[in-house]
Amino acid sequence: MMIIEYIVHEKSFATSLSCIDGRVQLPMINWIKEKYNVDYVDTITAPGIDKVISDADVESIKKSVMISVSNHKSSHIVISGHFGCAGNPVSDEEHLIQIKKSVEIVNSWNLNVDVIGVWIDENFIPNLL
Repeated sequence: MMIIEYIVHEKSFATSLSCIDGRVQLPMINWIKEKYNVDYVDTITAPGIDKVISDADVESIKKSVMISVSNHKSSHIVISGHFGCAGNPVSDEEHLIQIKKSVEIVNSWNLNVDVIGVWIDENFIPNLL
């Protein structure tokens, strides 16, 4: 009976590509769930992920995104960068450039999902770019 109930009440997903920094995880998950009205957020992390993607070092990240989109039917991919990132210690302006480039790269994978960029400010508040 539980399996049938789960199938009938399928849950929705989005995917967060974010830094490993624990300070950004909950703000991003909560923001994504509220903004896109999804039940769950798959989280793919790397130190300074905006730089990692914008530098096209993406094979393992792309594989994880493909699993999220294919198996969980993730409807949105949110790429974030944040203030005070130890893994990518560049200016806020450089982060914004990297996030926007990362969005372009992930969009080029033609996943048929909404790909957006988010800047997490010094108060750990996500801001849509």
